[in-house]
Amino acid sequence: MNGTIKESQLDRSRQIALQIQEILKERILNVELVPGTILSRNALQLEFGVSQTPVRDALMRLQEEGIVDVYPQYATVVAKINIRHARQAQFLRLSLELEAVKRLANETPKETATELSAILERQKAVASPETFDVFDTIDREFHRKLYERTDIVELWATVRRQSVHLDRLRRLNLPMPGKMQTVLDDHQAIVQAIQSGNGDLAAAALRQHLSGTLSIIDQISEKFPSYVRQ
Repeated sequence: MNGTIKESQLDRSRQIALQIQEILKERILNVELVPGTILSRNALQLEFGVSQTPVRDALMRLQEEGIVDVYPQYATVVAKINIRHARQAQFLRLSLELEAVKRLANETPKETATELSAILERQKAVASPETFDVFDTIDREFHRKLYERTDIVELWATVRRQSVHLDRLRRLNLPMPGKMQTVLDDHQAIVQAIQSGNGDLAAAALRQHLSGTLSIIDQISEKFPSYVRQ
């Protein structure tokens, strides 16, 4: 755990259970809490300085998202990465973002490319192992911009909810040698294709980019055999 977080340090204007859920979810997505980790309710109550009710509610919400397994009267455990769910999330993202980049290339190529390029420059500046958390955050910003520019930003929340297992795979993949540079190269190709006004080229660049993590599932599974389930 990351030290003691007293209730007074949480935002009392928001639901405490929701905040605990968000913190634990981020730790799971970052693989700070690895699959198989037991989440002790008593320890969480002490860490957050709260009663059992918000901790219980937070864990139930994480169970609904499929990232913890709750065994009544026994334990709550961080779930393994579900490859099937990751594949479904990738299918959803492809369906939405392929259409988005085609439309943007045809309708607002220069404006979209300018905004994406600005994000890409910031991402290049943090492309190192020491800052890959920031790199990953900016990566999500890059893709969210596609939804904003296409005026379907409400669907981004749906994509984020469905992508927890895909995100966990990416976090295992991202620190691998050469991965961050590949992401930057892919993003540059997407920007250039949109700027050229070629929708088909933009779609091809995006398809290559989004296939990256799932194309090396076997390598990830071999390196982290206890973290995944097919």
